Amino acid sequence: MDRYDLAVVGSGIVGLAHALAAMRRGLRVVVIDRDQKANGASIRNFGLVVVTGQDIGVSRQRAERSRQIWLDLADEAGVKILQRGKLVAAQRPEALALLEAFKAGPDGRDCKLMTAREAAAHLDGLDENALVGGLYSPFELRVESREVLPRLASFLADRHGVEFRNGISVTSIAAPVVETSSGRLHAEKIVVCPGDDFASLYPERMGQYGIRRCKLQMLRLADPGRRFPSALTSDLSLLRYGGFSCLPQAGALRERLTEQRGAALENGVHLIVVQSADGSLVIGDSHHYGMTLDPFGSEAVDQLILDEFRTLFGGKAPEVTARWTGTYASAGHAMIRDAPHDDVRLVIVTSGTGASTGFAIGEETIAELFA
Repeated sequence: MDRYDLAVVGSGIVGLAHALAAMRRGLRVVVIDRDQKANGASIRNFGLVVVTGQDIGVSRQRAERSRQIWLDLADEAGVKILQRGKLVAAQRPEALALLEAFKAGPDGRDCKLMTAREAAAHLDGLDENALVGGLYSPFELRVESREVLPRLASFLADRHGVEFRNGISVTSIAAPVVETSSGRLHAEKIVVCPGDDFASLYPERMGQYGIRRCKLQMLRLADPGRRFPSALTSDLSLLRYGGFSCLPQAGALRERLTEQRGAALENGVHLIVVQSADGSLVIGDSHHYGMTLDPFGSEAVDQLILDEFRTLFGGKAPEVTARWTGTYASAGHAMIRDAPHDDVRLVIVTSGTGASTGFAIGEETIAELFA
């Protein structure tokens, strides 16, 4: 029977984060995944590491630590940082008031408030007439998720001896034994990172947390012929980040958006725009919740996303070149770390912030297991 210090079930960003943290402690690690390559939420996203706007306290701290690890990996593993920073483009006075309140707090001290003219000058193509101001955060990093995950896996395997067993399912765990579809292995400690698979392992543990799935829609737009130095978000986005939505000024913005963009709010639409190395733009997204969600995208929802883009860019949008849906685990808190056994941890990011907070969560879990 093969023996390891740590077995990680799941090779999405959260699973890789745990493997990285364990590798840096000199542990012998195996990562097991039923797919041949990453195919879930970890690659169907913006690749945006968000710091500003995370929930005040632990989530913000995790994002700051994870950001530093991403920067370290840029040097160590050749991870490409495609964009830095984030511009929140305020279209309504209520949004600007919320940004001003955030700027006055401890998490906003390193951000910069902008006039409408300054915001439009920062990101070429923005319509100054559509803005009342903005906030620039210097912290965000953008990577290409579908390229970064294979690179990280290769970095862990080729340079640090982490073993990957892909195309293999884990059928049961009785620590320290892990039963798989290709035989059993022995691991002193086990971390299960199932993403939105709520049925295969420890379903009874997951059930107590009220987890459900969130379905999102995203689009890729053709190269607009200009380069965006940072990511972009808008008024709708402010209500989806706890660091903003917890402030008293968020209530007035919600009321205004309910009047003017009610359909967008009902479909959980907000706008994030990031740019890939080839110049194309990734934009989105929407949020619909349930345990079993249909796999089909809605053209009406795509148009709500595009409407928000067009509003900010003078009524224009490049051609849509790709559309996709994704799902991730969602609950009323940022993440779950459950202990089915003293030597086993079940870890699920339930807020769509795996890229933003996952590396710090991995360090915490490994420190807890191997302390």
